[in-house]
Amino acid sequence: MYKEGCDVSVFLRDQQRWIEDAQIIGIEGDIVVIRYEMEEDYENSSWEEFVRLESIGAVSRKLASVPRGYGEIQVSDDCPEAEQIYPRHHDTE
Repeated sequence: MYKEGCDVSVFLRDQQRWIEDAQIIGIEGDIVVIRYEMEEDYENSSWEEFVRLESIGAVSRKLASVPRGYGEIQVSDDCPEAEQIYPRHHDTE
């Protein structure tokens, strides 16, 4: 699950809280370095925490998301021809 640049959520069981949208910066011995940002009262702050491996209860990451709604999902045929990987050719015969 440790992949550089990948956002994860980490549950710290000794504090009973989740850290969401965090990045695991490094692991050395039993210390895990976690970096994340928080927004509170019109202020953004960046945090870097050094957490013992035994304090981590769970790590999860989002694999995919799909917006809710009733709009049509675009498919490759809806892309302009210049943006298609394999442009479709119209038969003019």
